[in-house]
Amino acid sequence: MQVLQVQLEIGSDPSEVGRARRWARSRLLKSGMGDDEPLAETLILLISELVTNAVVHTGCPAVLRMLFGAGTAAAGTVRVEVADVSACPPRPRHAQGEDTGGRGLELVDGLADRWGWQREGAGKSIWCEVDRDLPVDATRLAGPPVAVRGA
Repeated sequence: MQVLQVQLEIGSDPSEVGRARRWARSRLLKSGMGDDEPLAETLILLISELVTNAVVHTGCPAVLRMLFGAGTAAAGTVRVEVADVSACPPRPRHAQGEDTGGRGLELVDGLADRWGWQREGAGKSIWCEVDRDLPVDATRLAGPPVAVRGA
């Protein structure tokens, strides 16, 4: 099975979350996934949560990776990974009532088919997978699967 990986370097500024969403949306569109497809919106929300967590809780740059045709399920699985330099494991919180934070990993847990984390170098990678019925057309993804800055 062919796995295609694309990645984006994320800076430590909170504005990078919006840039990561725009970049991911463009890659999903190029993969053949419709912009109004519920799966695309789910993936964008998952990406937003994972990138926000990396930026807010580490204050350091990170790397967002999207892998098409990856994971433990069907060839149509999309895997999202956000790697950062912090060795601290993710710590799910449980927001109460008016709390403005603490819901990110609960959302990931509720929306993803699978999620987890692993050590990566001196830091870690938090990942989630969403299964898709149709395989991605890898020939439509423009450009080489390398880090793109400012996309």
